[in-house]
Amino acid sequence: MGAEATISEGISVDINRIMEMIPHRYPFLMIDRVVEIVADVGAVGVKNVTMNEPFFPGHFPSRPVMPGVLMIEAMAQTAAVLVVETLGAESEGKLVYFMTVDNARFRKPVVPGDTLHIHITKQRNRRNVWKFKGEVKVDDTLVAEATFAAMIVDG
Repeated sequence: MGAEATISEGISVDINRIMEMIPHRYPFLMIDRVVEIVADVGAVGVKNVTMNEPFFPGHFPSRPVMPGVLMIEAMAQTAAVLVVETLGAESEGKLVYFMTVDNARFRKPVVPGDTLHIHITKQRNRRNVWKFKGEVKVDDTLVAEATFAAMIVDG
């Protein structure tokens, strides 16, 4: 993220604060913390993938792989934390609905033991519609990417 944007730089958000900011809960809360936020610019979320994830028994029992759509969901949840940090407390708990997902690419399987680093960059927003670019990395290797737009609405 750019050095020119300093609002909220260096903020780390733990799981308890994430649950205050966005409405997602187990088993659909896909981020464990946000390690960097620059309001109105971008954020980096973290997801520790464990064998205890509820989707692994069915995807795939003999070779567990995290579904790509859940990586996109992790991108969206990281973006939602960025939106709340940008807009302030009045936006906490609002719902974020996908409008589009474009150019999604899944480059390498994510397996138990991996740690996802979810890099989100705000591309633009107009009123309650926001567009983002997301990249998911494991050990600096790009494993998934997408651009997506979402609408922020009252819960």
